[in-house]
Amino acid sequence: MTEAAIALAAGEARLAIARRGAEAIAWSVGGVELLWPSDPAIWDQISPILYPVVGWTRDGARVGGQRYPLRLHGFASDQDFAVETAAGAFARLTLRDNARTRALYPFAFAFAVEYRLAGAALEITLEVANPGDAPAPYACGLHPGFRWPFAGAGRAGARVRFEQDEPALVPALAPGGLISAQRRAIPLEGKALPLDDGLFASDALCFLDPASRSLRFEQADGSAIAMDFAGFGRAALWTRPGAPFLCLEAWTGYSDPEGFAGDLFEKPAMRSLAPGARARHQAVYRYFAA
Repeated sequence: MTEAAIALAAGEARLAIARRGAEAIAWSVGGVELLWPSDPAIWDQISPILYPVVGWTRDGARVGGQRYPLRLHGFASDQDFAVETAAGAFARLTLRDNARTRALYPFAFAFAVEYRLAGAALEITLEVANPGDAPAPYACGLHPGFRWPFAGAGRAGARVRFEQDEPALVPALAPGGLISAQRRAIPLEGKALPLDDGLFASDALCFLDPASRSLRFEQADGSAIAMDFAGFGRAALWTRPGAPFLCLEAWTGYSDPEGFAGDLFEKPAMRSLAPGARARHQAVYRYFAA
């Protein structure tokens, strides 16, 4: 039997969260459904939480000379979280290291996912704590898929508008999702990126050092979903060509570079958390009606 989802509400906003992966599975504002509903034939997730790595590792992770089978985006999405609190417009779900996680990632951790509804905004905070006696490397991120189109608009004419001008180049992805030294051009003109399926024929668009700390997924009718990712610092856009969703992703880290063979502590953009320390990363998604 499928366990009932956690339900939050605030005014006209509604949010449903699954314990498995602490994944938001439905978000609506004023009756407008914003998260895509999943389709196993296209992509069987909705808004997975990424931890303790973001992106791909090259043949697993290496720690102290030992290899661990840490896969794409880590393991948080496969774990059952405990519900610490869930009432009104706020929920906090938690996960601690266990025998299953230590086989993939040999570190102690206390990981929490917080959701808060505030009007037309959805605030998501990831908290990482190190209860162990040695430093622990980590990266984390958000990967929500939004309906494209949403709110009844057509799919044509959609674009992503960045807060700041950004270079019209993104890393090319090597086989296995690794970051290539090569760059590929995208039709980004200053702040505006027109969306079409061809953009994603070679996988995600990764913005690893953006000037922006926010962006807007805009439709031709003026409706939009904004993402403030200041608490993460990196962003990505992804869909499968022709699929009815667009992921607006907030990351602290990213995939291994092509040819990388270093320790997990040496993986680019990984953060090291000292014993007893904790870190919090927040992104805010906001819906704007036409």
